Order: sequence, then structure tokens, then C-alpha cells
Amino acid sequence: MALNVRWLGSVPYAEAWDLQQQLFRGTSDHLLLLEHPPVYTRGVRTDPANLLVDPKLVGAEDLTVNRGGDVTFHGPGQVVGYPVLNVPGKRGGGMADTVAYVTKIEQIVIETLAEFDIEADRFDGFPGVWVEPATSDARKIAAIGVRLTRGRSMHGFALNVSTDLSWFEHIVPCGIAEHGVTTMAAEGSDATPAQVAVVLAEKAAHHFGLALDWATVTERIPGDTDLSLFSRGAGAGESIRPQRPSEQAPEQGVPVRLKGRLADAGVSGGLPIGERKPEWMRVKLETGPKYKELKRTSRKLDLVTVCEEAGCPNIFDCWNEGTATFMLLGERCTRACGFCLVDTQKPQAVDTEEPKRVAKAVADLGLDFAVLTMVARDDLHDGGADIVAKTIQAIRDESPGTGVEVLISDLQGNPDSLHIVTAARPDVFNHNIETVISMQRAVRPSAGYARSLATLSRAKQAGLTTKSGMIVGMGETPEQVRQTLIDLAAIGIDIVTIGQYLRPTTHHLPIHRWWEPAEFDELKRFAEDDLGIPHVESSPLTRSSHHAGSAANAIK
Repeated sequence: MALNVRWLGSVPYAEAWDLQQQLFRGTSDHLLLLEHPPVYTRGVRTDPANLLVDPKLVGAEDLTVNRGGDVTFHGPGQVVGYPVLNVPGKRGGGMADTVAYVTKIEQIVIETLAEFDIEADRFDGFPGVWVEPATSDARKIAAIGVRLTRGRSMHGFALNVSTDLSWFEHIVPCGIAEHGVTTMAAEGSDATPAQVAVVLAEKAAHHFGLALDWATVTERIPGDTDLSLFSRGAGAGESIRPQRPSEQAPEQGVPVRLKGRLADAGVSGGLPIGERKPEWMRVKLETGPKYKELKRTSRKLDLVTVCEEAGCPNIFDCWNEGTATFMLLGERCTRACGFCLVDTQKPQAVDTEEPKRVAKAVADLGLDFAVLTMVARDDLHDGGADIVAKTIQAIRDESPGTGVEVLISDLQGNPDSLHIVTAARPDVFNHNIETVISMQRAVRPSAGYARSLATLSRAKQAGLTTKSGMIVGMGETPEQVRQTLIDLAAIGIDIVTIGQYLRPTTHHLPIHRWWEPAEFDELKRFAEDDLGIPHVESSPLTRSSHHAGSAANAIK
């Protein structure tokens, strides 16, 4: 059995909470390690008097959660750990032994601190982990607040690594007025949260008796605040055309920041720009009558299809079957992912008539299943959610028997915007995680691994069929792909797509390698047979919307 430990970097509390809840519904063992933006959380027994100021006045969130303990603070420089585990019962069975579980977490933290030459221990009568306990100078370095229900654990611990201690001046931490708090930095350590997380992971796996399965985000380096790869006017680059493999290096045209992000993720090298595709990646041009009809219809109704905008290799296959993916909210995206061909100029005004036009096209073409995707519209207050929901409803009004899948952005993690989409009840809710955890910053710097898992978790909690997809060949390893599939399975994903990355221009990510067809077959077997994901489409030419209707029908 494995303990799936993920260092997620900075994650808003609400997103981590929804991800925790979805993992809790499963049976696998996970430990989420992360930092939070500033937030004060109150346990179920918090005394309101222990919150000394309105958190909003000092720039922090204020949340009540279903853990034990009093008010505490989470923020930058603090490693927060959420073990979501199967906790054994007391001797002879029965309810989980809460005391033994908390004692084990305390020991994990104590031993971790010892690795950084900080002596800490328990303090009788006071929860958590302390430096110089039972003295007049006792100071708390780690808070613990857990919940055990039905043999599963939630919440966990918070270890102060380099936290700004002034945040604690606005509360009575954990309801303990007579003793102060401290950090590893204040005790003489120069360790970073990411370094501490590695040791915590090792100690946790040992104490819980599980094999360590570790995966980590790539840390954002200081000053790397430009999330758009093309925002400095680099343009979209030159199209990739066949040429002799030796003519250009793989990193030709790649922006410097993107090269750095790839290096941070441990990826270097790649295929020469002009290297010929292997036989299994070549698509035969077949412009049949259905293809031509759909093309005419989309032009007539002034619609945008992702099939064309993203240069999908399956366009002929899908369009000749009378299936297409309509791209809502224009053809300009507010993000610039390292793999995507969609235009990144300033977005145009929202077309409020678009839902009706898409619905008419779906009806005119007699589609059994329609796929709606969208450009990211971070310029809109709802991220474009309203147009997506109205398009779903318009299709239902025009073509009641047509199935609808939506493939949306993360809507910047806004739960209210997401609710607009989920309340429209699409038949399939799709949000792509795109790549492995370590390559998120290089592949899609304006998104995040934890946010994508939280988005899918929220859709699953809304009772929807959920779907996600990945592209491979950008530098990830097979083990990293399996870890991502483990995480998707743990939140109850229903459908997964996996396909080979194709580099659209010289300014996009290089192709690191071509994955063999047999490797795609093995990923499908692993995901379906070993992990229990109901349906997986995995092949070199698989894309998010390819065979979308048949995949949806396969899991009914």
C-alpha cells in the first residue's frame, strides 16, 4: 500500500478543503502538503473571543471548519499537512483511536524538526508540538486539529517554518493565551517549506507503515510573475513545417522563461523541430461530405470550433462523423499555455447571441452529442460561466435528445462561477489537468494542479459525470503520468483521455519524445484495471473531445 504524498505549493483554503472532502470519499491514502494564503480558521469549539480583530481588516480570510481545536492561522511560510487516510480502530476493532492517531502526527512533526536540529516535544495539557515545553518560555511551533469519521481522517497539522509571526497577534492561537508561538526560522533554521515537506513525507510514510509515493510542484522562482509566455509581444511563433531533422534545435524560438521553467521541472533536450512524425502519428486527409457540411455551417453561423483553432489531428475523423467541438466566448484566450495554438491577443466583447447560434448549428446538423469548450476569459467576472450555461440550455431547448459535454477552464477557482456551469447539468463535465504535477508551471503557468483537482472534485460533489485529459511527450515520465492517474482516480473521475503532444509553433514547448502506441495501451490498462477508472481513451491521436459521445455512453 502507498501513501500518495503531494507537495502542492500555495493553495487557497477552500480549494484544498473541497479536494480533501472528495479524497475522503475514497479509500486510498493521501497526504496533501501545501501552503495557504493568509486565513484564520475556527474549529467547532472555537471561542469567538479568541479572534481579536476582523480578519478582513488585516487581509485574511475567516472560515469555520469541522475540525477540533480553537482558532488558528494558516499562511505563507507554513507547511500545512492534510492526511486523508484509513485509520485503524482500537484493539479489537471499533472506532478509530483518535489519541493514538494524534500522537503519531505529533511524532512525525517532532522527528522532522529534529532533522533540522530543532528539539521539540509534547506539552501535557496543551495540544500540538512545542519548543521548550513545560517552561516559562514554552512556545508552540506546530498546531494539530483533526477529524476522524468512519475510519477516515481529515484536516491535520500546521508547522511554522518561516511564517510571519505578526499574524498570530490578531488571535489567541488555539485558545492558549499563556504561551506564545514560534517558527523554525526563529529557532535558527533556514529551511524552506518545500525542503521541510520532503522530510515530513518520509516520516509520515514510515510512521503510517506505507510506501512513499512522492510528487511535487515545481517551485515558482522569485521574480517569475509573468504568467503569459507571449505577453512581451513574442507572437505565436513560426508554424512547424517538415524539414531536415538537423536544421533546427528543439529549443529554437522557445521563450527564455519557458526554457527556465522546463529546466526547473528537470526537462531538457527534445526532438529536432523538423523530425518526421512516426507512422502512427500521420493522419490521412479525408474531407468527406459531412466535413464540408459542418465547415459550411460553422462559417454561416459565425461559430468557432476548437477543432480548427487548436489544430486537432482528428478534425477529419470527427467532422466526417458529424461531431464537432464548439469553442465559446470567441477565439482569443486570456492565457498562453505552452502547448496550445489558440490566439492570445486581447479578447473581444462577449457575444450574447452565441448560445442560440450554437444550438441552431447542433440542431441543423442533427448531432447526437455536442461538445462545448471555451477559451479562458479571466477578464470576465464569472470567467465566461454564464455563456457556457446558457449554451447548454439553448441546446436542450432546440435538441432535447442531444447529449452535452462541456470542457471548461478552472474559472480561476471561483466556486460561484463553477456553480453556474454545474447547475446547468451538462451530461459530462470536463476539465483537463493537461500534464503531471511537476510540469504545470511550464505547460500552463496560469493554472494549477491542485486547482484542477479541486474543480473536478466540486463537479463530482455536484453529482456530475466528470472527465479530464492529459497530453504526453513534453518531458514527463511514465511514473509521473501514473501518479496523475492515481490522483484523478482518487477523486472519482469517470473518463480520462491521454494523447500525444504535437508542437504547433516554434514558440511552444518542444516535443520531448514520441510515446509508443503500446505505452498508451498500458496506461489505459493501468487506469481502468488497477485504478478502477470507468473509461479511458488512450492513444497517440486521442484528444479531449475525440469519441466524446461514445465515451459518455460507455459509462452509463
